[in-house]
Parts: sequence; C-alpha cells; structure tokens
Amino acid sequence: MYFLPIFLIIYYLSPRVLKNYVILAASIFFYAWGAPKFVFVVIGSVILDFYIIQTMHRNKNILHKKLLLTLSLSINILLLLYFKYANFFIENVNAVLSDLGYHNVTWTEVALPIGISFYTFQTLTYSIDVYRKVHEPLKNPVDYLVYILLFPQMIAGPIVRFNQIADEITDRRKNETIDNRLLGFYRFAIGLAKKVLIANVMGAEADKIFAMQQVDLNTSIAWIGIIAYTFQIYFDFSGYSDMAIGIGRMIGFTFPENFNNPYISRNITEFWRRWHMTLGSWMRDYLYIPLGGSRVKTKTRLYFNLWLVFLVSGLWHGAAWNFVIWGAFHGFFLILDRLFLEKLLNKLGKFTSILFTFLVTVVGWVLFRAESFEQIKYYLKTMFDFNFDFKPYAVQNNFWTILIIAVIFSFITAFKFGLKIEKFVFFSKQYNFTQNIISSFVILLLLFISISSITSSGFNPFIYFRF
Repeated sequence: MYFLPIFLIIYYLSPRVLKNYVILAASIFFYAWGAPKFVFVVIGSVILDFYIIQTMHRNKNILHKKLLLTLSLSINILLLLYFKYANFFIENVNAVLSDLGYHNVTWTEVALPIGISFYTFQTLTYSIDVYRKVHEPLKNPVDYLVYILLFPQMIAGPIVRFNQIADEITDRRKNETIDNRLLGFYRFAIGLAKKVLIANVMGAEADKIFAMQQVDLNTSIAWIGIIAYTFQIYFDFSGYSDMAIGIGRMIGFTFPENFNNPYISRNITEFWRRWHMTLGSWMRDYLYIPLGGSRVKTKTRLYFNLWLVFLVSGLWHGAAWNFVIWGAFHGFFLILDRLFLEKLLNKLGKFTSILFTFLVTVVGWVLFRAESFEQIKYYLKTMFDFNFDFKPYAVQNNFWTILIIAVIFSFITAFKFGLKIEKFVFFSKQYNFTQNIISSFVILLLLFISISSITSSGFNPFIYFRF
C-alpha cells in the first residue's frame, strides 16, 4: 500500500539522470519482496544477456552473430524450461516409469519464480530485435535492467517489446506531463477497482465451487462457478494490465494495450485478437510467421502452424496438461473458423455469434481452471447433464450485484454508446478542467473503496503471477 506512493514521490523529486536508478532500485525491491531467492538469478542472467547482445551487435561476422544470438536465446529459454517445466517433465517421466514397473526418478522440486514467462519473452524480444536491426541495443546494463525488471509490468505483463519503449528507456521527457500523470493515475485506479471489487468477488465464489466434491454439484452450481471464473480471470488480468499501463504512463512509459473487450468477440479468431493481445502478437511475429504463417503451400501446413502456436500458448500459461488441452481446444476452433465457422457465425448475426463465442470461451475456461483430468470430466458433464436437482447453496451477499456489473462492463462495448464511453475514459489524451474535477472525484472514491476492500479482506490473488 505504501510502496507506490513512496516510489512516485522519490521518482518525481529525483533529477533526470537518476530516474532510471530509482526505477531499478524500486523494481529490484518489488521483485525481491515476492521472490527473494530468485532476484539474483534474474539480475545475473539479465546482465550476462546484456553483454552477449552487445558483443553480437558489434561483431561483423555473420556466423559469430548467429552463434551469439543462439547463445542468448538458449540461456533464456533453458532458464525458463528449468524453472517452469522441470517439475512437469519429471512428473511425467515418473508416471511412465511407474506404469512400466521401474523406480521413480528422485527429484527436488524447483520453485517457480513469479512472472518468469513475461520477462523471458522480453529478453527474447530484445535479442531478436537487436539481431534483426529493428533497434540499436541499449548502451549500459542499468537501462537494460530497467527494461526487463520494470516493476509495473514485469510480474504479469503486458509483454512489452524492446522497440516499443527503447527510446523511452533513455529519455521520457516528452511523456512526463501533468496530463499523462493524471490520466495514468485514473487508469491505475480503474484497474485496481476491476481487480479488487470485481475479480476478487468472482474469484472467491469460483474457488468455493471448484473445491466442491462431485456429489455436491449440480448444473446450476457448476455454471455459477465457471461464469464466476470467466469474469474473475478477465477482470483480474485486464485490471492488472490497466494498473501497469497507468503506472507506466505516470512515469513516462507508453505500454501497449493488452485487452480489447474480448467477450464481445464474434468468433474465436477475433477473441484472440482481443484477449492478451501482447502475447498473441508476440506468438504471431516470433513463432507463427517464422513457421510460415498463412503463406504456406497447403492448408494442412497452415492448420498445423495454427495448432502448434496454440499448443505452445497453452503450455506457456502453465506446466500442466490441462493448459495444453486448453491451447488445443482454442486451436481447434481457430481451424474451424478457417474452414466454415466464421462465415456461418457472420450469417447468424452479431449477438448470436457473440453468445456462441462466449459459450465456447466459457467451456474453455473449465479446461484452464480445473486441477485434474477427472475434474474436467465431471465438471463438464455436470454443466451439460441439465441436472437441476435442488441442493442448498448460498452465494455471498454481493455476488449477484457484482456479477451484473461484470456483465455490463464486459459487453457494453458491443453497443456504439459503450465504445464512445470507453474511448473517452481510456484513450483521451487529456481532459478539460471540468472533466478532471469530475474524474478525480469518481477515481478517488473508487480508490478509497478499493483500498478499504484490500485492508478488510485476506483474499487478493493475482492469477497471472504464477505465469
């Protein structure tokens, strides 16, 4: 609660030459607070990577450049594989060995550094962009550490490509305006309210229902649980992205948007243009296009490329088979879109296609949220066996009210007036005096309610911290 205001005061009072050092010190403290055992591993690997890329950039020999790029990519990918996927690999090896009657491999479980997938993608982006001469490399390791460790977005995104903020890392004076600070503050407070006032309420209900035994579920309860999770994950993740974008704007950075009303999508292809947009564009530019993208000789190869990208996307979200299945599920619907589904949904009309896509997404979230194959199986069966036998179940007092608010904010932009409101609130470059007075009053009220909720509740999970 005290970290952000103290940081901002020190940052604003610091001379320009020290601002990056203030950001770096705050970012290291922020990360160390959540993962003290890993902060030195992260810093060490980032500094090593900086000098490898510097050497690569100066080298004139093409072969040497490729070798140094390979070294940089290998270090970062191997760190990700070790910390995030080693346990998963050993678990599956042991499962096979047990089935064959052999002894299990002895293994000390590896703890997962928070946010490792996000900062790994940014280090890969830096290496590849410098190699491709998209942008000159940074000149000192402090600036590179700032890019990788920048605390507003390091833990849970958005994924910020190097070329998007390279110039802002070294000089943010044109962005450090009163309007940017005010609008950044508004965006931060809105994101905090989305996370605390909506996502937490939805999450508490979803957790309670997904922890229930199969015999205690019926169709109604199962649908309440997954609908609650559907809005929890959206408002949790988009709320965090809003906070990151807002803080970035307050200190002169322009972070990319990460969500664009995904639940009003008319097909799954559109959903992935609107959901976690920085991951989608990263996968497109650094995996899908290098694989050949849509410029391939056969439809079979095109579908293979799509499915592979989404299998990787699923595995990126977590080291468990349910995430892989979730990725394959979305990949399957992307292929159906290409075959016939997108055209069919367009013919059915806007709201029918939105409803269908939303229901497909909801079913997908069961795969994402469930903790075992057995739970996936019985939860989906319960959702669709239409067993409405009465079983005593009471939601928390404010659940239905918050659910209605979540539905309104998720779908309001399907209408033109909703888009106008969003454009004004989120994308205005400045407000006039009256607008600032009204906005400040509303935002301060939201902030007060959000902080009161945080201090009175011990339930404050951030879903994407573990990715």
